[in-house]
Amino acid sequence: MTTTLTCLAIVVAVAAAVRSTWSPCGLSMLSTITPFGERGRGHRYAATCTWFVVGATSGGVALGGVAAALAAAVHFGEASALVVGVVALAATLVAAVSDSEWAGARVPVHFRQVNERWLDAYRPWVYGAGFGFQIGCGLATYITTAAVYLTVVLAALAGSPALAVVVGATFGLVRGLAVTLTRKVQTPTGLLAFHQRFAALRPWADRGVLASMVVSAVVLAVAVGPFPATAVVLVVAAGAGGVRLLTQSASVASGEVVADTTSSTGPPRPVSAVSAPSPVGSGSGSSTGSGRLSRQRR
Repeated sequence: MTTTLTCLAIVVAVAAAVRSTWSPCGLSMLSTITPFGERGRGHRYAATCTWFVVGATSGGVALGGVAAALAAAVHFGEASALVVGVVALAATLVAAVSDSEWAGARVPVHFRQVNERWLDAYRPWVYGAGFGFQIGCGLATYITTAAVYLTVVLAALAGSPALAVVVGATFGLVRGLAVTLTRKVQTPTGLLAFHQRFAALRPWADRGVLASMVVSAVVLAVAVGPFPATAVVLVVAAGAGGVRLLTQSASVASGEVVADTTSSTGPPRPVSAVSAPSPVGSGSGSSTGSGRLSRQRR
């Protein structure tokens, strides 16, 4: 079960890291750390990117450290493979229901971006590594998918602290490497065109992260056996159905229109507009970057 859970944790970690690039904070990084943006600040793009990736990987290791502490508890608790598998399956199903929005509710998240004032106050290695660390640890900035939480849960349930750190580092590395997507962008117009193309890919990222959780659930269901798996599926489905009914009832009682959110693969939601970035970031510090992106809460 350790090998299975570790492999699934890595798959989910990669999917979660990729999907998180479409968060407001991730998009802001793609507008801030660009070749012409760094040139305008008198810095080298390659150097800033390197520090960002190093910081993000370190943040991932920190996330893995949290999972490692939980993995040690699982290991010393000597839980049976069946119990571990059932808990992992339940967590995976809950995360999948949350991301699909089938129940009309999602697991708790928070909305925070890194402080753009760092761009003017610190050297590139400081804001590069600092921004990277916050994004790489997964829980310090916008959380757009329950797969981030699921990554920690699966890594912990694997019961191996060392492998948990590897899973976290993988998440951080993938998140950090996303900043290199702007390496060929040389002008504000080119940045705008890049973000328009990038925004069009978001529905595929949504489907990809949901697919990773569905595949994980199927693998875990096979691993725990038909009867425990069926029981877990029924319990999670019943709970999600109850939450959905309560949400709809509350919406109707307050006079709101109840929207159909049974599918996460329907027409894409409107994407934020991207303005041409200025050479140096400025503003309140609630968002990052030379390119101003309107906030989305997903």
